[in-house]
Amino acid sequence: MCDDRTHADDQEFLSKAAAPTRRAFGLMSAAALAACATPPANAQEVAEQDVRITTPDGVCDAYFAHPTRGKHPAVLIWPDIMGLRPAFKTMGKRLAQSGYAVLVVNPFYRVTHDPLMTAGESFEQPPVRERLIGLMRGWTPAQQVVDATTHGAWLDAQAAVDTRRGMGVQGYCMGGPPSFRAAATLPSRVKAAASFHGGGLVTDQPESPHLLIPRTQASYLIAIAQNDDTAAPTVKDTLRQAFDAAQRPAEIEVYPAQHGWCALDSNIYDQVQADRAWARLLALYEANLA
Repeated sequence: MCDDRTHADDQEFLSKAAAPTRRAFGLMSAAALAACATPPANAQEVAEQDVRITTPDGVCDAYFAHPTRGKHPAVLIWPDIMGLRPAFKTMGKRLAQSGYAVLVVNPFYRVTHDPLMTAGESFEQPPVRERLIGLMRGWTPAQQVVDATTHGAWLDAQAAVDTRRGMGVQGYCMGGPPSFRAAATLPSRVKAAASFHGGGLVTDQPESPHLLIPRTQASYLIAIAQNDDTAAPTVKDTLRQAFDAAQRPAEIEVYPAQHGWCALDSNIYDQVQADRAWARLLALYEANLA
């Protein structure tokens, strides 16, 4: 989420722009979620499982999916503020069907485990919103570095992962900053990084993600929501300047869609624009995870 906003701005912005409906969390089945995601051509057969990863700070619940045959580039997915859930597992499986070994993690495992929300709960409900925003704000940059290191090592230890090929990282909403931090923490491994409607990529803090770009060896895809760009129109320009100065290739685009448009269970999910962003993600990985 946009953690460079004030707390009040977060609440108003999230409730209006990125709040999943009660149906999204309570009633949307795996089949319905899968129907929202355009399957890849020549989809590979995939093995999938829920896993537990021991970290220095606890045990992280996660989802791992990969083609059933051979070794493949690893990809680490950071979800949005609603955390690990069926929508992101579906998205992880979809990426695995395209030939990647994909790990989707619960960023809040230090405090709570999947599911973050119970039947009947909705992000529109102030107590739920306050709880999730509190979790987001408690996930520190230092913890994100620990998680990137641990999850990257876990992926590299899996038989389905080809460690000779680069690793990809991608994040949604609040998952944008840890994608930058993963690329800076594991520069010899992370060769592609993507942020979809990511918040807090440019701040006035010394740990701002955009300041990490010179420490990375990745190519980037930055997909910005049009209402995020309206609220902070200089972010894209600051990012372009930072990428140019570091001589890191980056595709930066403002999409004609609202914050949260890529998450399958968002009430403002835009399949046309989400599929376009997904196609650019696959192009990024194909070009850089060889």
